[in-house]
Amino acid sequence: MTAAVRAALYLRVSTGRQADSDLSIPDQRRQAKGYCASRGWEIVADYVEPGASATDDRRPEFQRMIDAATTKPPAFDVILVHSFSRFFRDQFQLEFYVRRLAKSGVRLVSITQELGDDTMSNMIRQIMALFDEYQSKENAKHTLRAMKENARQGFWNGALPPIGYRIVEATEQRGHRTKKTLEIDPIQAETVRLIFRLTREGSGSSGSMGVKSIAKHLNESGIRTRDGGRWGVDAVHKVLTRTTYIGRHRFNAKFWRTRERKPEAEVVEMAVPPIIDATEFEAVQTRLKTRSPTLTAPRVVSGPTLLTGICFCAACGGAMTLRTGKSGRYRYYTCCTKARQGETGCKGRTVRMEKLDSVVAEHIEHRLLQPKRLEHILSCVLDRREERGKRRTAHIAELRKRAAEADAKLKRLYDAIENGIADVSDPMLKERVTELKAIRDQARADAERAEGSLDRAAPSITPQVLKSFARQPGPQAHAHRDGRLSPRPSPRARTTRRGGGERSSHHGVEKRAPACARRSFGRKNGRFWSAQFCTEVARPERFERVIFAFGGWRSISGGKAAHPKGAAACYGRCDISARDDFAKLQTDSRRTWHDSRAPSG
Repeated sequence: MTAAVRAALYLRVSTGRQADSDLSIPDQRRQAKGYCASRGWEIVADYVEPGASATDDRRPEFQRMIDAATTKPPAFDVILVHSFSRFFRDQFQLEFYVRRLAKSGVRLVSITQELGDDTMSNMIRQIMALFDEYQSKENAKHTLRAMKENARQGFWNGALPPIGYRIVEATEQRGHRTKKTLEIDPIQAETVRLIFRLTREGSGSSGSMGVKSIAKHLNESGIRTRDGGRWGVDAVHKVLTRTTYIGRHRFNAKFWRTRERKPEAEVVEMAVPPIIDATEFEAVQTRLKTRSPTLTAPRVVSGPTLLTGICFCAACGGAMTLRTGKSGRYRYYTCCTKARQGETGCKGRTVRMEKLDSVVAEHIEHRLLQPKRLEHILSCVLDRREERGKRRTAHIAELRKRAAEADAKLKRLYDAIENGIADVSDPMLKERVTELKAIRDQARADAERAEGSLDRAAPSITPQVLKSFARQPGPQAHAHRDGRLSPRPSPRARTTRRGGGERSSHHGVEKRAPACARRSFGRKNGRFWSAQFCTEVARPERFERVIFAFGGWRSISGGKAAHPKGAAACYGRCDISARDDFAKLQTDSRRTWHDSRAPSG
């Protein structure tokens, strides 16, 4: 007596909607059981794949079945399917797994497509697999065409919406299906606006922030993602680069399997409510490109050197690079050409880092922190705050209106039930009541949260406060009317003991070397001459005047001044300065230099 053939049933549908309908899989199981009973086969296992495509083998139940079939000895002798398309819709993959099963002594049998084991049957199976693959691709093509047209008309095709939006049912209904669209989620939309604002303006205590800094700021502030998780670099970058937030959602932009980008001709733009202005979005994209490591080295963006990438030599145009002395104790800006090739390549200058950094910072301070400019900037900030407040107030009014409309519809349904017009046992009525209650409660909750965030806004700023703040004396207000800065002690001024006593300079301040230790500099290249101590002394309390220049600079001190032509000759390029301002500054410096040279009395 021969043993009964052991059979394993493989049941599959392509979508979750088909699995929920509970029609196809029970029918496949019924036919498979009848087929096995007619042949006396024993069913030892069944593998159900609800909602999985047969175009690839990424199916958990399928892989579990293959593992059981390829073990030694196999758990069954036959895999029974309704049709070969249930097993695979890819001709190559079908033949690959059929031959793999044959090596273990397991056959693939179809209920509706019975074939033998001869050569003709193998050829027919391969032809059937080709038709199944063709049909699958045709169905995918027509489905994608319909989804693209649906997106062109402004309807949502499915999947999770971008952060800042939520899915709502549209007023339009076609057939038995209700169309869906996207609307702005008031709470998550504020997070999106905050991310863009941090990229452009910073958090208030710093300048514009990068992607990683924004993720850190959001996590430290307790702001979580839509599902309650922590923010990461990838999530922040997607928010900053998604055109959905300016009202243009891109559908069909990538292949779903390989995630490769599709040609622009196949991409469809879907109109959605915008959260960010187009000008702000473009400004953020420009900033991201300038900070991209592929265009700008990371050390230029986030390095500790202030003038990296913006300070250049006036003679050769090369970058001023960092050089150190005394094992890193002293730091200088030096022309890169001169550092590599010596004076034969370029006769540029070497400037102390702290001196040049302070000159640039003081110039920016005097240039930007003017009362009128501050008043204009703060006025723009006030206008943006008022605009955001109006937008929030309008959105709160819309939420309240939506809640009121849903409540009114519920009252009309209750009146219809009381008057006997509607049947209480109608399942459609129960679903509609539940839906309206959810819409009403959600709108009320969103309105309360939006009002709470509006109440927690920053203190009010009035035009009077603006003018008062703009005219508050800043560091530049301590400058004298003749352009001289207030005296300040030098960080290098210190007392030293030499031979048991302290030495003083002729300026009346302490120094570190004898007054006789001097070295002179004659004219170099016809540009500069001066005399200075070999070790730096403190600045005198008489006056100090800084000549702004990138190739080199000197302080006018002690009534003896460096000739301003030296600074003018090595004036370099920088994004934050203007030659007109420097020309005026140069004229004032020459006047001060001649005054210091004039005999007293």
